[in-house]
Amino acid sequence: MGRAAREISHLNVDELIQMLNEALSEEWLAYYQYWIGARLMEGPMRSEIEPELLLHATEELGHAVLVVDRILQLGGTPVLTPEDWTKFAKCAYESPTDPYVEAILEQNLRGERCAIERYQQIAEFTYGKDHTTYQMATTILSDELEHEHDIEDFIVDINRLKDDIRKIRM
Repeated sequence: MGRAAREISHLNVDELIQMLNEALSEEWLAYYQYWIGARLMEGPMRSEIEPELLLHATEELGHAVLVVDRILQLGGTPVLTPEDWTKFAKCAYESPTDPYVEAILEQNLRGERCAIERYQQIAEFTYGKDHTTYQMATTILSDELEHEHDIEDFIVDINRLKDDIRKIRM
């Protein structure tokens, strides 16, 4: 951590680095969960949903870059091995054992809601104490909220499609 950063920081930097490593681990797991789920997904609206999930995966990877950079700026060491990702992560990785589109969306929705909690926690921890990390956390939080909204919209669309099919069968 640079001298000026230490002087203006009014928080426990080791605790923050721990939180950021947890977030980093969760971003890697979220990236893979989105990416593999999009590849395996089956069911209605797959062709519309797959590109969006792949975009979300790319954005999660971008979040990982931001978090790693901040850990390094703070003088910390990022999580170094994939084996440690599940040890550090508080958000669960859910294997897409059921490739049906709704199952994949529900898994990703749970992941996004966990990420929202994570970045809200980091934002609250750094508010007024570490402006750089706070800005990073709120930027990522905004993306995670958008991801949640996208997934919720797809779930609503699929439910409407199922309702329309039921009406046709009647």
